Order: sequence, then structure tokens, then C-alpha cells
Amino acid sequence: MLNAGVGGWPARRARMTPGRRAFVFRGRPLTYAEVHERTTRLASRLREAGIRPGDRVAYLGPNHTAFAETMFATHVLGGIFVPLNFRLAAPEIEYTLRHCGASLLVYAPECAGPVRGLPALPDLRAVVALASPGPGEGHYESWLSEGDPAPIDVPVRLGDVALILYTSGTTGRPKGAMLSHANLVWNTFNLMVGVDVASDEVTLIGAPLFHVAALGQTLLPTFVKGGCSVIMPAWDVDDCYDLIGKYGVTWMFGVPTMFAALAASPRWAGADLSSLRSVMAGGAAIPPALIRAYQERGLVFCQGYGLTETAPGATFLEASESTRKAGSAGVPVFFADVRVVRPDLTDVAAGEPGEVLIQGPNVTPGYWADPGATAAAFADGDWFRSGDVATFDEEGHLHIVDRVKDMYVSGGENVYPAEVESTMFEHPGVAEVAVVGVPDPKWGEVGRAFVVPRPGADVTGDELRAFLLGRLAKYKIPRYFDLVDGLPRTGSGKIRKPELRARPDNRT
Repeated sequence: MLNAGVGGWPARRARMTPGRRAFVFRGRPLTYAEVHERTTRLASRLREAGIRPGDRVAYLGPNHTAFAETMFATHVLGGIFVPLNFRLAAPEIEYTLRHCGASLLVYAPECAGPVRGLPALPDLRAVVALASPGPGEGHYESWLSEGDPAPIDVPVRLGDVALILYTSGTTGRPKGAMLSHANLVWNTFNLMVGVDVASDEVTLIGAPLFHVAALGQTLLPTFVKGGCSVIMPAWDVDDCYDLIGKYGVTWMFGVPTMFAALAASPRWAGADLSSLRSVMAGGAAIPPALIRAYQERGLVFCQGYGLTETAPGATFLEASESTRKAGSAGVPVFFADVRVVRPDLTDVAAGEPGEVLIQGPNVTPGYWADPGATAAAFADGDWFRSGDVATFDEEGHLHIVDRVKDMYVSGGENVYPAEVESTMFEHPGVAEVAVVGVPDPKWGEVGRAFVVPRPGADVTGDELRAFLLGRLAKYKIPRYFDLVDGLPRTGSGKIRKPELRARPDNRT
């Protein structure tokens, strides 16, 4: 087989376990043999549409088996897959399609409005709808079914670019992080060293697949092992509980807000979670109180740290350490190295905060069509600059402090909002919280906390201040508290802090 990349995986898996379930979506199972056939048919149609090695194929829509099929089919041909955030507005979709030079777009019905409002794009030659195609568009299922099932074997090297993943763009224009086939393969190795992924795994995928964590940390490792991925169209707490019970889910990944919502559900206390071997979290700092809630239910709660640009795993806390080191992001993954450095790039001492740098075969080669951003992203040779602040403890475990850009200075003291948020989360009336720095004439900056109360909780700013006194230094305690119904988020579930900083006063 000439295809050494991810596009060869459906054929390799189908020849090993053709009858085993690969995916379940809305109750419909697909075996590995079926995935291989459908992927091959789709690849033949993409080739008829003019897709050649290096061409970009974009996908816009919520989680669906078509996401995986389109990705694999693109990689069969040596193309580059570009998953887009389906929550983007029309101008943002236009920007990403134009920036990456996409030749073909597959989109879901939920995205029909923005897609059909797009202007003519010079590189976009074909548009395919999952349902209800518009004029001049193909219909995904009929389009795929007419494809040729004959094997396709295009030479693909591990160093070829596999994905362009656009960063969430919380500030400025998003950048297109390139990930090679090698980046994805090495990340899969790293994940399977840290997690005992089994061939009978039933993995629940509720986080969005356009985000690298759900794709790289769950779907691809499960596929390699021949397990079954149960794909949720969108995250929903009750659906999650239902699917765990129906399919005997053994493993799931989520961002902290997803696990917080599960624990806050009325179903939490009585739900049968006995099939779950482990849960895995990432994407943001995880409050220790939330970890304890899962451990008290007898669940193994693993966590890690990484970025889109590291495919994504950089560190991981294995199950054997998940209780003793709860709250730590673990140690560097097997095939990568991590440093924490001062501004002059010297390594910090244990317990001293600094910026996280990552080096390894899972690290991006750079940003698409942006040599300036690529150059700025690396330091001291080929060490990727994360923009995250962390410490190493005496045993070499990483503890994430915050984003560099989220830190603020109050009265000459550095304040890391993640620390404040973690402490506030221990209040029984707090469901979610985000802290930002806001200007202050006396102190330079002070904290402003946006708090989502738990249902039925009567929380006030004065009560929260009193709770924090004695738990945090006074300069870390927010000056202002906003009680809100929800927090603005990116497509990957991260809180949009720039939007919170720009909100008008509603402080208590």
C-alpha cells in the first residue's frame, strides 16, 4: 500500500476486522468494511471532481459519520482536510474557505443559509450537501453511492499535510494550523501509551470533531484499535446519559464544562455509569473539586494538556496517578518533550511559573500561508511556544496556571484567573465561572467574575467575596461579580474572555 497516511486506515482496519462496528450515529451502525467501501466510493467522486494531492477539501457541519468519511476519503487522495467550525458566521466561513483555497466543500443542512450566501470563490469548484442540495450542488448520499468501489492507492507520505485546523480566533483572524499525517500518527501513539485503549472500546464522542481533541484523542485512537465510536450530533447532557446506558460506553472525552454539566444534572446521583472505564478531560484548567466529584463516583478521571498545534497531546496524567496527582496535567507524553521557561528562555525552577514550550513529532510544521506566524510560534530552535503559563512540581508533573494573555496585574501582583476560578468553583452554588481583568484607577487592574449559579442556588457577590476570603490573597479576589445565565464560548467549548472583557457594567 502506497498510502502511508491516515487515508490508508479504513482499508487496513477493514482487512483485520471487517464485521466489527466502527461508528454508531443516530442509532445506525457502520462496520469497518462499510466504512472502507463508503470512503473509497467517496474518494472516487472527489477525484472525479478534480481533487488531487495537496488540494483542500472543507467540511462544515455538526458531528456526523460523514465528517470521518470525508476526512478519510480526502486522505485517500493525498488531499488536505479542513474541518470548519459550524457555528461560524458567513463572513468567517468565507474567510477560511478563501484563506485555505478550498476546492470542495461538504456541508450539513444546518449550515445551508451561510453557505448559499457565499460569494463566488475562485478556488471552490464543487459544493456537496448532506441533505436538500441547492442548485448546482450534489447530494452526499447519492453522490457517494455512485462512486467506484475499486481500490485507490495514491502515494501519501507521513510528512504530507493532512489537516488545516483553524484556531478559534478569540482575538484577531484565526490561523490555519497545519498537521501532518505524522503528527496524527505520533499523537495516536502517545495517546495509546497513556491510555489502555482496547479493541472492544465503546467511545462516546460528544465534543465537536472539528476540534482536534475529539478527533485526535478519541476517534482516531479508537479507529486504530478497532473499537466503536458512538458519535453524538451535538453535546446534550440527557443524550449523554442515554447513550452511556444504551451502548455500554467505556470511554469518553470532554472539556471541563461538559463534565460539570453532567455532575450538575439531576440524573447524576442515580445514573448507572458502571460501563465507564475512564473519562478524560482537557481543553481548559480543570477544577480539583470537579475531579473529586467523579472520583467519588468511583470513576477514573484522567486529564491532559495540549493544543491544536500539538495534535493535541503534550502532557498526560495516567490513570495510576489520577488520584494522587489530581489537578495536574501530568507529565510529557512519551514521544514529546516539554519545558517551562522564563522570558529569556531559561528553564524555571520547580514551582516557578513560566511559558510552556513543546517539542516532538506531534508538533505542527507551522501555519498555512503564514510564514510570519510560523516563525513567531517557535523559539530556541524547534520548540513550539504555547502561550500558556504553567509550573513543574518537584516530581516533574505539569500544573497549568493560565493563558499568558489572560493573566492580569493588580497592584503589581500577577493574578492568574484560572486559580481564582478553580477556588470559586468549590462554592456549592457555583456551576460555572470566568474571571477577567478590568481597568482600575488605583490598582491598574482588578478581577471581574462572571458566575453562572447552580439551579435553585441563591448566590450573591457578597457571599462569594466572603467565601474567597481566607482561601485566596485579597488582591486575587475579584472586585466585581456578575451573575449570568451562561458564558459565551468558542466552537471548541472554550470561554470567549475578550467578549466578557467588553461587556458593559452589570457589577455587584
